[in-house]
Amino acid sequence: MAKIKVGRPVLALVVLMLIGIVAFSGLIYFTYSVRGAVLKDGFVNLPTGATVNEQAKILYEEGFLRDTADFCAMSRRFDYEKARPGHYKLKKGMTFRALLGKLRSGNQTPVNVTFNNIRNFERLAGVVSKYIEPDSAALLEAFRNPDIARKYGFDKSDFISMFIPNTYNLYWTTTPEEFIARMNREYLKFWESSDRKKKCEAIGMTPKEVSILASIVIEESKYVPEQPRIAGVYMNRLRIGMPLQADPTVKFALGDPTIKRILFKHLEVNSPYNTYKHKGLPPGPICMPPISAIDAVLDYEKHNYLYFCASPDLLGRHRFATTMAQHNVNARAYAEALNRAGIR
Repeated sequence: MAKIKVGRPVLALVVLMLIGIVAFSGLIYFTYSVRGAVLKDGFVNLPTGATVNEQAKILYEEGFLRDTADFCAMSRRFDYEKARPGHYKLKKGMTFRALLGKLRSGNQTPVNVTFNNIRNFERLAGVVSKYIEPDSAALLEAFRNPDIARKYGFDKSDFISMFIPNTYNLYWTTTPEEFIARMNREYLKFWESSDRKKKCEAIGMTPKEVSILASIVIEESKYVPEQPRIAGVYMNRLRIGMPLQADPTVKFALGDPTIKRILFKHLEVNSPYNTYKHKGLPPGPICMPPISAIDAVLDYEKHNYLYFCASPDLLGRHRFATTMAQHNVNARAYAEALNRAGIR
């Protein structure tokens, strides 16, 4: 059998090709596994459905990559189609191997979602959308969905009481429905994991009723030490069948929380939230009550006061009275203070 002779030029070409392959493989290995790819420490949000090119652009524009080419090349070479969406913590010096591995695994970093001082669902949607991927419109649509409210035992008037103001650890990719489900779990935990439910029974109210009254208390006074006393006034009125006559409920009925001074014309508004016309609690909370106001109702101060009026120093405190005569004195002093301040 004849031997095939390989000429020196062909042999040299083969050697060069092998060297090139080894060099290229080494370059790929160095780029993928050795060279630092991430330029800084920080967090990045990768949205749902983003392509590799879109992810590369986000990482580049936010200063994590030198360019987009290497990220796209490494993604193609190592069959990385796209990251799982999420909020990711990246560290300076991470290799492409570590970076792509983290994004492929979906090992995102949770975010702390904080909300308080919430008056309505529009405000809640606006605040929460700053922390998670869904926008405020998607969140608001879910908050206003009567079927979702009924699923958890609420209706449109009292659904907001299910959301307890606090700080919660969530994933950035949390959907509106997942967010609401989490709030329901937190609501049940809030009432069942402490003695709050027992306190409800002791004062003859349901958690929903406590939240309704707490929403009035917080609108009357932001001064926490005074809230149990105000709650006690309303509890006394409820006990004897006296109308609550709460100005904040009138503002709610009028749809204008900025009203500084309730006038007789305001008291004529035809609404179940007008507690001057209707006895008992209104149909639902007039805002999202904070924990301090809820606990103020549960631990309301026992006293004989039936009336209270804002203090004439206009500092947000109140004066309390047991009789209408004394209340009228306090009310005149407050009215005169408003007049001096030019508040009409």
